[in-house]
Amino acid sequence: MAISGQLPKHLEVAARTGVLASPARDDLPYRQVADEVDLTAKSTNLVDLGGMPLPTENPKDVDTLIEKFQNIEPKDWTITLHISQNAIDDDQTGSLERRFRNVMPAFQRHMNNLAFTWLNAGDGTTYGTGPDGLSLFNDSHLWKGAKNTTAQDNLYDTLLSLDNFNTVWVAAQQFLDDQSNYFNFNYNLLVCHPTNNVIAANITGNTQAMDTANREINPYSGTLSYITTPYFDTTAWVLVATGEMNKPVIIGIKKRPQLVNMWFDSQQDDGGIHYFQYHARYNLVYGDWPVAIMGDS
Repeated sequence: MAISGQLPKHLEVAARTGVLASPARDDLPYRQVADEVDLTAKSTNLVDLGGMPLPTENPKDVDTLIEKFQNIEPKDWTITLHISQNAIDDDQTGSLERRFRNVMPAFQRHMNNLAFTWLNAGDGTTYGTGPDGLSLFNDSHLWKGAKNTTAQDNLYDTLLSLDNFNTVWVAAQQFLDDQSNYFNFNYNLLVCHPTNNVIAANITGNTQAMDTANREINPYSGTLSYITTPYFDTTAWVLVATGEMNKPVIIGIKKRPQLVNMWFDSQQDDGGIHYFQYHARYNLVYGDWPVAIMGDS
C-alpha cells in the first residue's frame, strides 16, 4: 500500500533525492570504451557519417558521405531496496541514509559491467551487430558504397605478448575509412582480464622489452594505458582508440534512475518493511568497428 507518515521524513527525503545526492562517478573505466547518448523516443536510429573526403584540385569532384545507422531500444532496469521499521528506529549512525545515496553508482556499475561484457563478446550473435551489419570484431568489414572495396580485419587470435601486441597495433594503424583514407587513430588503451595484468603493465610501462634479454627499447612504454576487467575472458584483450568521437560501445539512456514507488508492508517481521523502488531505462549497441581491435577472444 502507499507509504504514509510512518516513514521518518529524513529517510523519505533521502530516498527521493538519493539519486541526485549520489553524483555520477567519472572514474569508472567503462567511460573509456562506451559513449552515453540520451534518447528521446522508445526506438531511436543513431545516425553517423562516414569518412570525410580529402581536398582535391578539381572543383567538379563531388563526394558522397556515407550514412550509417544503428537502432537502439531502451530496456527497463530496477533496484528495489527495503528497510525494516526496527532498523530505522535503531539507526544511530545514519548508515541507512547513506545506503539510499549509493543508488546512482549502483546503476553505473551495472553499465560498467554491461559495457565490458559487450566489448568482450563482440561476436554479432549474442548482442547484435555494428552499423555495417557485422559483428564488432570481424575479419571482413566493408562499408556498403565505400571507395575502399577491400575487406578489413579487426579480429585476431593471439595471446597477449609484446610481439603480438605489435602485430595488432601495426594492423590498426592501416585501417581505412570508406573514402579509402587512413584513420590515423591513436590507439591508446589496452583492455584485458586481470590474469594479464603483469604482461599489460610491462607492455604499457616498461621502457625495455620484457620478453628477451637483449634490453631493446619498448616503443609502447608511456604511449598508452591499460585497464583490467573480470568481465573479459581470461585470454581476451582489446586495443581501443579512446580519444575518438565514436566509442566501440554506445549506451543509449532514455531515463536516468528515478524513485518510482514506495510502500510499507506492516505484516513483515522487524516492525514491518519499507520498500523503495528505483527505475531507469537504457540499453547498449555497438559503435563503429575501427576504434577497437581484438587481439584475442
